[in-house]
Amino acid sequence: MFAIGRRPATRQQVEADVRGIATSLDYPVIPLYEFLVRQAAAHPESTALLFYGQSTSYRSLFLQAKALAGALAKLGVRKGDRVAIVLPNCPQAVASYYGVLWAGAIVVMCNPLYTAKELQTQFRDSGARVVIGLDRFYSTIAAAARETEVEKIALTSIAEALPLTLRPFYYLKDGREVKKATWRDDSRVVMYRELLTSPPLENPVSVNPKEDLAALQYTGGTTGIPKGAMLSHYNLVANAVQIGARVPPLSQKPPTILGVLPFFHAYGMSVVMNYAVMTGARMVLLPRFQVQAVLRAIQRHRPQLFPGVPAIYVAINNYPKVHKYNLSSIECCVSGAAALPSSVQQAFERLTGGRLVEGYGLSEASPVTHINRFDAMQKPGSIGQPLANTECRIVHLETGEPLPPGEAGELLIRGPQVMKGYWNQPEETAAVLEDGWLFTGDVARMDADGFFYIVDRKKEMIIVSGHNVYPREVEEALYQHPAVKEAAAIGIPDALRGEVPKAFVVLKEDAPKPTDQDLIAWCLQTLAPYKAPKQVDFVAELPKSLIGKVLRRKLAEQERTPAG
Repeated sequence: MFAIGRRPATRQQVEADVRGIATSLDYPVIPLYEFLVRQAAAHPESTALLFYGQSTSYRSLFLQAKALAGALAKLGVRKGDRVAIVLPNCPQAVASYYGVLWAGAIVVMCNPLYTAKELQTQFRDSGARVVIGLDRFYSTIAAAARETEVEKIALTSIAEALPLTLRPFYYLKDGREVKKATWRDDSRVVMYRELLTSPPLENPVSVNPKEDLAALQYTGGTTGIPKGAMLSHYNLVANAVQIGARVPPLSQKPPTILGVLPFFHAYGMSVVMNYAVMTGARMVLLPRFQVQAVLRAIQRHRPQLFPGVPAIYVAINNYPKVHKYNLSSIECCVSGAAALPSSVQQAFERLTGGRLVEGYGLSEASPVTHINRFDAMQKPGSIGQPLANTECRIVHLETGEPLPPGEAGELLIRGPQVMKGYWNQPEETAAVLEDGWLFTGDVARMDADGFFYIVDRKKEMIIVSGHNVYPREVEEALYQHPAVKEAAAIGIPDALRGEVPKAFVVLKEDAPKPTDQDLIAWCLQTLAPYKAPKQVDFVAELPKSLIGKVLRRKLAEQERTPAG
């Protein structure tokens, strides 16, 4: 994945213009669940969760977490054991997360839409002993649990978290999959609702926040088989504090946060769930992204903070009836997981009146390392400046030597949020961690003011006749065209030049339709000829991860596979 035998760079910390931004903070050495303990004590009746009208207070959330911890202990879960959570954003996911931590175990957050094979990889690699999942996904979970160390499967239902008036509608719409389930003959299955009746574990299992793990966060697998990033309690506490120092003052205290980013992804886990519990915020939970559901939730619950990904903001900008919704409560949005085109940022800010900025992170860093500014010093197109106590280097892709401002190289990061390593993979750990520095695999540059810009993934760089072409700059050019809704670029083989750029474009429905040659000519206005796409394919949609990140590797795989 990374160069072997690289020369370690000398210590270098960016000295940026950081007026108004904390460069150093004090981080409490506490278990991650302490956030919940403090909110339940200070604001027990404050709303922690809103789920389709059903409210859960901080007191209730804490009691559920303690009851679940007691049940896990009764099932034999001990300190350091792994518990997999296979749930969408719902109250049970949050209670399970903190309950597992209270029991001294390690959370393994899993994508509930994964196939049995994908889940099995994580169950097997983590050695999870217990799985908490949705009843409708039982068949997949059961298949994934074969030939693993899974001993118990706790099943819950979305209906259990809904108001009583809505439960019949859920069963009418989604109950068929549940009725077909055969878990009643599976001795491993226990019902989540019964676990909550267990005597609570009143005192948490003692942990060392800096040494003991809170979570195994599996990477998205864009460079191979997913690996479990080992995140300690201290890593995740520190990252929540770092994020809190960058979020600007909001009009409502505590704020309301829209939780549509999935909590099984490090981004949603930290920027929404952990940050919200740390600050006593009210989380509006949505189990999946549907643009109309998001718009309705904003209008009804008036959130001030709305973390997302570019695909979410693109969908809102282009929703035909968006102007029928009152989105004026939105004050602060941080976009991550993919490049935020400036045209998307500007359109969303005009629409809502709020501020949308780009940030950056990766699972191995808990995940946030950079956030752009919300004031006049913001630089569109940049991921902003490092969070407090986060050191950054830009090094040569081959030699590892530090590079001056303006030059592109690999981004290295060191800070309190950086993982302890990869679970059971010492060689992979050694390849990306050196003297506390995390080699991100992302190509970036820093300007003279200390703002960072992600150029692209090192593995996705297109090399045209020896010249580096980064997909992001091709995509940015395409996004400027008024008819382009979404765009992605990859490299394709070329006999003469080695590789050339190819673009995949989704067009807006209500705009005049350009031809492929129109778009190529458009790019040539702002890009050097070797950077402009040589081919353009029009597609109905781009392949994305569940969090909304465009999967260029999927496009590359499709390109290599002959049609028919």
